[in-house]
Amino acid sequence: MVRITPLPESLSQTPFTVYESRALGIPPKRLRATDLSDGGRLIYLPAGRHLETIERARVLAMATSGAWVSHETAAHLSGLGLPPWFDVESTIHLSKPHELPRVRRAGVTGHRVRVIPGELTMIEGIPVSGRPRTWLDLAAKLPLSYLIAMGDQLIRMPRPGLEGRSDPYAFKEGLRLLIRQHPNLKGVEKARLALAEMRVGADSFPETFLRLAMLDARLPEPELQLRLDPHDAWSPAADLGYRRFRIAVQYDGAHHLTRAQQSRDNCRDEAFRSAGWSYFKVNADDLAEDFQGVIARIKRAWLRSVQSNAGSDSVHPGPRHGP
Repeated sequence: MVRITPLPESLSQTPFTVYESRALGIPPKRLRATDLSDGGRLIYLPAGRHLETIERARVLAMATSGAWVSHETAAHLSGLGLPPWFDVESTIHLSKPHELPRVRRAGVTGHRVRVIPGELTMIEGIPVSGRPRTWLDLAAKLPLSYLIAMGDQLIRMPRPGLEGRSDPYAFKEGLRLLIRQHPNLKGVEKARLALAEMRVGADSFPETFLRLAMLDARLPEPELQLRLDPHDAWSPAADLGYRRFRIAVQYDGAHHLTRAQQSRDNCRDEAFRSAGWSYFKVNADDLAEDFQGVIARIKRAWLRSVQSNAGSDSVHPGPRHGP
């Protein structure tokens, strides 16, 4: 039996380029051993192991001079969120500047784009389109509602204790400038429409979808992160609602299933109900039906509030497009 010389630990269980092997002094003959498979030009893979998207992205970017990870792959690596019908496994998206040839390699979707300094970042040593630029690159493919929801995640204020950051990924003015800098990019007009609809305060895609569904139902523009007492930073807060009409709406995602979160949720729910608010809890079942049922109930509560204020200033639904 032929004895296979062990690879250096840094390469033993991961895809690598021929450049990495040369830097470590691995002889070319070793690369033909049965524990490795050919990953295409300049790339070697550990034989028989499924590779994660981030592993494939890293080695493909390293093997492709001048390229960076972009589009759907960049959104996946940076946690921006994509529609469930997007396939992030079958291909890695790599971009190059316009002056370089497009990437042509099996398992890669290549792009040639105009890039401005500051639009790229690094994720675990991999060159990747920054989140704002990824949002703009995906404008041509994403439905408008998803583009708005992804944009809401860019501009929302993070929770420093949970996320390790205190600033949003982007501000609306910065995104407006980004759009102006790429006037000929496919999808830029849709990005401009999405920017007009984006709001600070949605903590998840479903919260944005709920807000948009409420506006499409001709309800007024809701306030986001609605505190029961607006003057108390520790007062319970609902995801969205109408202070004037004493209506609050809360979307409960998967993280609300933990025991600690449920205890906090129960205190919040009781606080709003005890204060006499109409309080609605929404979940994935409501999302699956495009929120039709819960919006009908919200609209009835809103109309009751309007009617109870008869004689005061007339109330009309807010404009479809906010400031």
